[in-house]
Amino acid sequence: MRATPTALADVLAIEPRVFADARGYFFESFNERAFAQATGVEAKFVQDNHSRSVRNTVRGLHYQIQQPQGKLVRVVAGEVFDVVVDLRRSSPTFARWEGHHLSAEKKNMLWIPAGFAHGFAVLSDYADFLYKTTDYWAPQHERTLLWNDPDLAIAWPLAGAPILAAKDQAGKRLSEAEVFA
Repeated sequence: MRATPTALADVLAIEPRVFADARGYFFESFNERAFAQATGVEAKFVQDNHSRSVRNTVRGLHYQIQQPQGKLVRVVAGEVFDVVVDLRRSSPTFARWEGHHLSAEKKNMLWIPAGFAHGFAVLSDYADFLYKTTDYWAPQHERTLLWNDPDLAIAWPLAGAPILAAKDQAGKRLSEAEVFA
């Protein structure tokens, strides 16, 4: 496993070691010891989530203001454009966003620490998206940033109008959102 720092403080791009031959491939999608050695992060994951979405779906940008979640995210079918926004006021990258292409073909992952809003857009016909979280889902603490906030100016690579949940359409602009210290 290899972890590479990204332009956002504490966010890491993860590449697993893949063993491929004529039969197919094998890789460890998570190994606690290898993850800690590669990232320097000792995370306790308490929940695994799996979503399937169709092309042009945008999910997010979600975060929990209390019980914030660190997330280890990956795609097991299809491809997404994964977006993180730093909401930690004390961070040198506060209010900046970054996007990463994650795909089943590349088998790449992203470590997103607590304190970030997270979302993705589906680029393939459909995508199965898996993620591990360091805290439980707490709907009473969930918040949503507006996916198309002009102050963030996220360059979503969409092929047409996005498919959105009502809560994502009603997200708050960063200037109005609750953020972390």
